[in-house]
Amino acid sequence: MPKVGDGIQAEVGGWNFDGEVPQNFDEHVAKSVPLYFEGHEVICNISDFFVKTNSSVYELGCATGTLLIRLAEHHRHKKNTKFIGVDIEPKMIAQAQQKAEQLSSLNQSVHLEFMNDDILHLEMEPADLIVCYYTIQFIRPSLRQNVIDKIYECLQWGGALLLFEKVRGADARFQDILTTLYQEYKLKQGYSAEDILSKNRSLKGVLEPFSTQGNLDLLHRAGFRDVNSIQKYLCFEGFLAIK
Repeated sequence: MPKVGDGIQAEVGGWNFDGEVPQNFDEHVAKSVPLYFEGHEVICNISDFFVKTNSSVYELGCATGTLLIRLAEHHRHKKNTKFIGVDIEPKMIAQAQQKAEQLSSLNQSVHLEFMNDDILHLEMEPADLIVCYYTIQFIRPSLRQNVIDKIYECLQWGGALLLFEKVRGADARFQDILTTLYQEYKLKQGYSAEDILSKNRSLKGVLEPFSTQGNLDLLHRAGFRDVNSIQKYLCFEGFLAIK
C-alpha cells in the first residue's frame, strides 16, 4: 500500500481517518495544513466573543480532540459550559477521550464530551458556537448544504460558526499557482515527492474543496448574512459566520 507520510498508508481514492491514521493524526495534519495550530489560537481568541456561562459549544469532526480540549481549557473559568466533540471515526473518539481523561486543569463545572456520531444525523442542542475545522471538505458536495443549514438552525441568535476549509483557486491560473506553492510547502515539511503524489491520489473523490465563493454561497444560502474571512494562507481559509 502506498505511503503518504508520517507512517500512514492509503490506496488511490482510499483516504480515510481509520486504521493507523488516528495515532499519527496530530503530527500529520500539523505538517500538512499551514498555520494549523495558529488556527487553534485564532479560534480560542474569537470564541471569547461567543462563549459565556451556560454556553454549549460543538466541534464537528473533532478528530483526536486537540482543538476542543484547548477550547475547554480556555474557558474553564466559565460555569456550566458544555463542549461537545463529534466524529464519525470511533478510533478518533477513543484518542480524544483518552486525552480528556488525563486532564486535571478543567473546572468540574465545565462539561467536556466526545461522541462517535455522523453529523448528518446528529441531534444537536442550541449552541452559541460551532466549529468545523477542515471537516466540511470531506462531506459529499451534494450533502454539504444540508449540514450548513443544520448548523445555522442549531445556533442561537448571535451565535457563530467557525468554518475552516481548504479552498480552490478562483480560476485555473490561480489554482495552478496555489497547487504549486502548496506542493513546495509540503516538500519543505520533509515529505518526499512520492509521499505527496500518493497523498494526492489517496484523496481523489474524498477531499472535494470548494472555492472561497463556493463556501460563501453555502453560508449565505443557509441564512448567514454576516460572514468574514479571518485566516488565509494559500489554499487554506477560515471564515467567521454570525447568525
